Parts: sequence; structure tokens; C-alpha cells
Amino acid sequence: MKRAVSQRSSLSALTLAALGIVFGDIGTSPLYAVKETFAPGHGIALDRANILGGLSTMFWALMVVVSLKYVVLIMRADNRGEGGIMALIALAASAVREHPHWRLPLMLIGIFGASLFYGDAVLTPAISVLSAVEGLHIGTTVFDPYVVPIAVGVLLALFAIQARGTAAVGRFFGPVTMLWFIAIGIAGIHGIAQAPGVLAALNPLHAFAFLTGHGAASFVVLGSVVLAVTGAEALYADMGHFGKKAVRVGWFSLVAPALVLNYFGQGAVILVRPEAVANPFYLLLPGWALYPMIALATAATVIASQAVISGAYSITRQAVQLGFLPRIHVVHTSAREMGQIYIPSINWTLCAAVILAVVWFGSSSRLAGAYGVAVTATMMVDTLLTFFVIRYAWRYPLWLCLAATGFFLVIDLAFFGATLLKIADGGWFPLAIGACVFAMMSTWRRGREHLFSRLRASSVPLEDFLKSLFLEPPLRVPGTAVFLTATPDATPHALLHNLNHNKVLHERVVFLTVEVREEPWVPNKERVVCQKLGNGCWRVFVNYGFLDRPDVTRALKLCAGAGLDIEMMETSFFLSRELIAAAEGGAGMARWRDRMFAAMARNASSITDFFNIPTNRVIELGTRIEI
Repeated sequence: MKRAVSQRSSLSALTLAALGIVFGDIGTSPLYAVKETFAPGHGIALDRANILGGLSTMFWALMVVVSLKYVVLIMRADNRGEGGIMALIALAASAVREHPHWRLPLMLIGIFGASLFYGDAVLTPAISVLSAVEGLHIGTTVFDPYVVPIAVGVLLALFAIQARGTAAVGRFFGPVTMLWFIAIGIAGIHGIAQAPGVLAALNPLHAFAFLTGHGAASFVVLGSVVLAVTGAEALYADMGHFGKKAVRVGWFSLVAPALVLNYFGQGAVILVRPEAVANPFYLLLPGWALYPMIALATAATVIASQAVISGAYSITRQAVQLGFLPRIHVVHTSAREMGQIYIPSINWTLCAAVILAVVWFGSSSRLAGAYGVAVTATMMVDTLLTFFVIRYAWRYPLWLCLAATGFFLVIDLAFFGATLLKIADGGWFPLAIGACVFAMMSTWRRGREHLFSRLRASSVPLEDFLKSLFLEPPLRVPGTAVFLTATPDATPHALLHNLNHNKVLHERVVFLTVEVREEPWVPNKERVVCQKLGNGCWRVFVNYGFLDRPDVTRALKLCAGAGLDIEMMETSFFLSRELIAAAEGGAGMARWRDRMFAAMARNASSITDFFNIPTNRVIELGTRIEI
């Protein structure tokens, strides 16, 4: 009995915490989704049939895309409990090991989807905060000239506090977001009471009639309906923090009902007062509730923005671990929670892009034109990757896999096609951001492959070298030398340089290779693999998951169980610092990509910081490599 109560209490706590992180993006969609769906510019009359049709389309989009696709299906495709597009890339790539011809296309598709996330990460804070502040116009026009400056000020403050970490503020995320959902649900009931007939929109026939009765205009409106499901991917991406059950309970018990009530309430107000289409969210409220709701909406949008910013940090770290980006400086802001990280370069780049978007577009309506393209493309990528997981990892019949993912893919393609119509209105903005990130990720991945190929081609096989070396061994000196190498079968350049210049070899020599597996976590018992090579030489493999924090110092202590007891004060780390230079006709990439790879390599963060190696025990030996 006590155990059952404890489990329920734990689930309640996780569900409350999930409200502030998982549902922030989709939870603030009512601020702009209905307004944009029924915008007069679409050319669809605001009569009863069209209002019911539009609401029905939004309702069934929530049920099919969010509830059925993400909450029921895709959340089952977890990578040892972790979700998100990077986890799905790793899971799909692992699933097709027996079909290597699929591996490269899947990687490219996955990188494309991950790149588009950054476009979403720019637009979500911009449209959310701006739409919340625009509510001031309903009460008075005095603040109209200051809407953009106020939004910029809120966003600057949000990005400025990131360095302090979100642990303390995060405690308030869940309760504030829960209050937000309760408030918008009650507001929705208030609206529905004015026109109860709006509940007829639950009938899917209204959605079918709406989508087929207006020709091209219906397709255009579909690009606005998608605003109601933006943030659905976050349910999958953040489930590793809270578990599937907490996310599902939060969605079905509070979030989905509150959203549906609010959307229908806004629709009811438009039925009664068509002029309310100008801002149905705030005009749904009684006069006394306007300013409290603006304050609550601003808090909710800040929380939603925080979740997206934290997601950008997380996906960047995962991309680095999986070899899609160079090493980057990561600050851990919590001693207790590994997921609490801050990446200065990403933070301020994102800040600049978000503020540029707010100033450039100037209103939530114009931002809505840019919003949705990246989201729908990411949803489409999720569906494609899920097919390979359920087909090759779960071994389901081909017909069932095609039927399940094909159904969702048709819907994804419809939404994506509709949002493509908005490219000229701003949809190019997130696509441009995604294209830049895709170029960086694919160039880094491809460049690393060519770099390692060059290193292997120009290196002497390690075992052959050691055999020849110990025929006439050099002078041995006390202590341990650790040579970090990404090519374990090749002799490290740092060892060759050390022998050439110093003419000595330590009494113990460790060739250390760090490998990142296509899984989120690696248990300590699988962390290190030690191989004895003879003559005091060892080969050590250190294994991490893409969510683990690399810590070579701690990992080497685990070698004691294999007979390799390393005393850190008697150990020197020899690192090869490759100076990458772009050469004519090198690397098999375009000239501009060679230069991009060289620049990214030069600006990568220190390997000693990234792997937590004591800086006073490091010796770097450089070598120039042309690609």
C-alpha cells in the first residue's frame, strides 16, 4: 500500500515537472494558432460552417499528430529511455547495421532534421513572447510602439540568466505552467458557454468538409492549422527526463483537454463576435482578467522559450558526442543534474538570431508566416526514421510498417507542403538557419572521415611499430605516458615526435581511444576495456554514450581492476594537435567545405577541458595535415 502511494506521488511529481519543460511550446500555441487559422487574409468567410470546420481540423490534428503519432507510437521508439531526434538517429542507424547501404542516407536525413531544430529554436521564443506582449493592445493602444522593445527586453533577460543555470528557476516551471493550463481551460469553458453549438466541431466530417470545400484556400489554411501542433516533437525529445508515463499522463489528463477547451472557446467567441478574430485569445477573457492573463502568458512563453533553449544546448552536446560538430565549451551548471548545462556560444548566437527575428518581423502574425516549415519537416524526418526502427529493430512485418508510418507520412507531407507556401512570407528564415547548420554538421562529419583516413594512411601500424621498437628499446623513464588517439590501430604521431625529440619512452605507455556508442548511457562496468600489449604497453578503450559526460581522469581509475593502476601525479598526457589546412584537390569535398572544416577544427574547444584531463599533466605535439 505504501509503495503504491509512493509510486503515485513520484508520478505526480514527475508529471508536474514535465508540464514546465515538455509542454511549454505546444501549450502556448493558443496565443496565435486560432488567430492565424481564421485570418481574413486567407479569403475564407467567417461563417458557422467554416469556423466549425477550422476548429475540427485543429482538434483532429492534435488527436492524430500529437496523441496518436507521438504519444502512442513514436514514444515507444526510445533509445534506452531517451528520446529526441539525435536519439532516434542513433537508434535507426543501429537498427540497420545489417543493411549498411541505408546508414549514410539515414545519417543525412537525421542531420537534416536536427539542423531544422535550430530554426524552430529561434522562432519559438520570438513568436511566443511577442504574441504574449501583444495582448497589451487589447487593453490600450498606449503600449503599441513599445511591444517589440518590451519583447526584446524580456528575451535579453532570459538569455542573460542562462549562465546561472535553470535548476532554481525550474522549480517554478511546473506550477506556473499548470496554472496556465488551468486558466486557459477555464477561459475556454467561459467561451463555450456563450455558444455551446461549437462542440459540434468534434465531428470529423466538419474537418473533411473544410479541407475539401475551399480548393487551394483550404491548403493555405492548413499551414496555419499546423501552429496548433508545434511543440509535439518536444514530448518525445524530453521524455528521457521524466519517463513516458509522466508525459502521457500530463498530456491526456491536463494539457490536451485544456488546449481543446481553449481552442473551442476562441471559436465560440468568433461565432458570437466575428470581429474578435483580431485576437480571439485575449478577447475570450472578461475585462478584469486581461492584464493578469498577459502576465501569466508572458511567464508561460518565457518558460516555453527556456525549454527550447535548453533543448538547443542538449541537442548540440549530443551532436558533438556523435561526431556531427566539433568540441564545444560546455558549462555544467548543476553538481547534481548532468542535464543542467550551459553552452555560451550557442546561447548568444541563439539570442542574436531570436532578437533579429523579433525586430525583423515585428509581429506575431508575420512570424507565423515563418513558423511551421522547420517544425513540419522535423516531424516528417521523425516519421521516416521511425519506419526503420519498427522495421529493422522491432522486426514488424513490412506491410504493417508501411501502413503505420505511411499514414502519418501523408499527413506530414500535407502539413509540410502547406507550410512551403509560406516561404516567401518568412518561411525561408528557419530554412536558411537549418541549411547553415546542415552544412556545418555534414561538413564536419565528412571532414573527420577524410581526416582519419589520411591519418591511417600516413601512420605506421601500432603493433608492427612496437615490435620493431623493442628490438632495440629506447631509454625507459619512470611514470606513465598516455597517448590519446582516434585511430587505435595506428601509431600516434605524438609518440613518434616524442621519441624523435626526447629519445625516451616511459616505463608504462597507454594508447587511449575514446569511443561514443549509439546509445545514451554506458554503464561503468562497460566503461573501459584494457588490452595488454607487452613491454609495459597497454591499449585502453573508454566507452561513452552520447549523453554521458566524458571524463578521462575518472575512467582511467577504472583500469585498476585490469591490472593497470595509474597514479595521476606520475602520468603525462601526450596529445597530437593537428593543424588542418585546406589543400587543392584534398579531402574529396568542395573547396569551401575544406576551408569550413579547417576553420571549425581550429576553433574547437580544448580537448583537455572536453575530456577533463588535468592541464598541468598535458604535453601537446603539433602536426600539420592537409586535406
